[in-house]
Amino acid sequence: TRKRQKPGSETESGECYRSPFRKPLAPLTNRPHCVDSSQHEAFIRSILSKPFKVPIPNYKGPLGLRALGIKRAGLRSPLHDPFEEGALVLYEPPLLSAHDQLKIDKDKAPVHVVVDPVLSRVLRPHQREGVKFLWDCVTSRRIPGSHGCIMADEMGLGKTLQCITLMWTLLRQSPDCKPEIEKAMVVSPSSLVRNWYNEVEKWLGGRIQPLAIDGGSKEEIDRKLVGFMNQRGLRVPSPILIISYETFRLHAEALQKGSVGLVICDEGHRLKNSENQTYQALNSLNTPRRVLISGTPIQNDLLEYFSLVHFVNSGILGTAQEFKRHFEIPILKGRDADASEAERHKGEERLKELISIVNRCLIRRTSDILSKYLPVKIEQVVCCRLTPLQAELYKNFLKQAKPVEELKEGKINVSSLSSITSLKKLCNHPALIYDKCVEEEEGFMGALDLFPAGYSTKSVEPQLSGKMLVLDYILAVTKSTSNDKVVLVSNYTQTLDLFEKLCRNRRYLYVRLDGTMSIKKRAKVVERFNSSSSPEFIFMLSSKAGGCGLNLIGANRLVMFDPDWNPANDEQAMARVWRDGQKKTCYIYRLLSTGTIEEKIFQRQTHKKALSSCVVDEEQDVERHFSLGELKELFTLNESTTSDTHDKIKCRRCVNGHQVRPPPEGSDCTSDLSQWNHCADKKGLQDSVLKAAWDAAVTFAFHHHSHEEQRGIP
Repeated sequence: TRKRQKPGSETESGECYRSPFRKPLAPLTNRPHCVDSSQHEAFIRSILSKPFKVPIPNYKGPLGLRALGIKRAGLRSPLHDPFEEGALVLYEPPLLSAHDQLKIDKDKAPVHVVVDPVLSRVLRPHQREGVKFLWDCVTSRRIPGSHGCIMADEMGLGKTLQCITLMWTLLRQSPDCKPEIEKAMVVSPSSLVRNWYNEVEKWLGGRIQPLAIDGGSKEEIDRKLVGFMNQRGLRVPSPILIISYETFRLHAEALQKGSVGLVICDEGHRLKNSENQTYQALNSLNTPRRVLISGTPIQNDLLEYFSLVHFVNSGILGTAQEFKRHFEIPILKGRDADASEAERHKGEERLKELISIVNRCLIRRTSDILSKYLPVKIEQVVCCRLTPLQAELYKNFLKQAKPVEELKEGKINVSSLSSITSLKKLCNHPALIYDKCVEEEEGFMGALDLFPAGYSTKSVEPQLSGKMLVLDYILAVTKSTSNDKVVLVSNYTQTLDLFEKLCRNRRYLYVRLDGTMSIKKRAKVVERFNSSSSPEFIFMLSSKAGGCGLNLIGANRLVMFDPDWNPANDEQAMARVWRDGQKKTCYIYRLLSTGTIEEKIFQRQTHKKALSSCVVDEEQDVERHFSLGELKELFTLNESTTSDTHDKIKCRRCVNGHQVRPPPEGSDCTSDLSQWNHCADKKGLQDSVLKAAWDAAVTFAFHHHSHEEQRGIP
């Protein structure tokens, strides 16, 4: 057999064997071919001049032959697809016939304004409606020539998200295919500056960089504000400024040198007095578009309501004097329980006229909407009888100070206001007026002898106060029977001091937020308390410092320890726990001392809220339970009643002191004025915690709001 030869091996005859399939290699030299420089440059350019390819997989869009930066011919297009499923279209161009489309200037054709899908996907139905209303108002489509509006939704309905959506839309698009505004400003209470910043970050991510000013030296703040105002162009680096009312007032001069496209005033009821410096500083801003956010636009009287409307849309209600003569006086006369039929008729006519004007720039939805998304909320007013010590001190004060005689003479002076404060503190706990008893101030002479022997303010003694006794029971039962957290709210820091002493005695872990806490620390404290792993049981809150805007969903029980003259302050404070994100049934306890000035304050609140219900909520047949004469009876003590307020509303749902369900025919206890769904004795209470506290000086309780009935829960 013949052996197979390897390629390149020699045969026996000495010849070199080569494979027929292998071609010989060309000889290589180390010297390059000689080419001139022009040929070389042409060769390199041919390599580099490849056509541009869009770096997007499977891209099939138009490339064209135009260079980057040159405007493309043809119809303008909206920023987002208006025909996408779920798209929120704020503006739709008018439909044109084929003939008109041929004549229209393509460079001036209006386009759709569509909310960014990132936001429209998370907006609830009522929020989509709110964004459309806001956009129509600030673009002068609802009231020609006016660019302002009031967002008056009740607490917890997502006013912040709606306003962020409005800002983002105005900053990015308009029917003219360019941004509607260059810059926007948010003015809020100092405790909410960081919250606004976090909300913008939460909903818009890194799409925008807001400038939040919550501290720093005067020079540093001025430098930042001047830099913000000097920004120009279609793509401003920091188009949103978030600033507190206090900082704005102090640095208004720097902000008034330029123009701002939109200003949003959060908790806008701060502008209820057109004479204060903050109102005047904001009113002098060079900005036509103004949005005022307030869940409680009417707090005390109609003139404050006028100030808010006048701020956003100057002139639509005339001057303050014209408003008072034409609207306020007739409406208030018609609302009095002692009004004649003619006065009531005239008041209702003027009320309808006022509503028809204001409704063009005010949107209002109530918290009933939240019942679809949030758990049940039960609000209960708990009347607590005074302890013997409190009752004796109260009667002793009325005899000595004689505030009633001063009111009869028409005098409302510093002494009268001091008397009101002293009585309110006495209702909270005798310890709060102990120093006045020691110094024997007017109204407290000889009162020191009424205190127990050896009494000291160093330790809290719950048994000396009816409300403190009930609170002690509520906290003890809650702690031992559940893992619920509790928010304690008071108007006085001295009362918060008593809460602290009680918590230390009972070894409850707590946090406290009042006016002394810095803004940055507030945000950290709230975030920590809301964490499920947080060990704190109680959150103490000063209604003046943190009653507005805070989100305390870590707790589901709230105790309103004392009432405020302004119902909006109480409403704001009580809305801290029943908000988006809450998972548990919420219980609100409003503690009142029976037959005292606290019930008079609560009745005054009810009267003011009835006015708000008529004007803002447009509710019909709102009952007139109190005359102005009754509301002035502040300095009395009714020891023979279980609830002075309940007696005055003539409730027909209680028979022999027991609740009746369903209410008898013709019952008037379901009116908006009181909004009481049912009254309760011990057997009728649905809340096990309050049942356990019943024997601890509780004499009466009734449900103020209950979303159980609205949701059909028996």
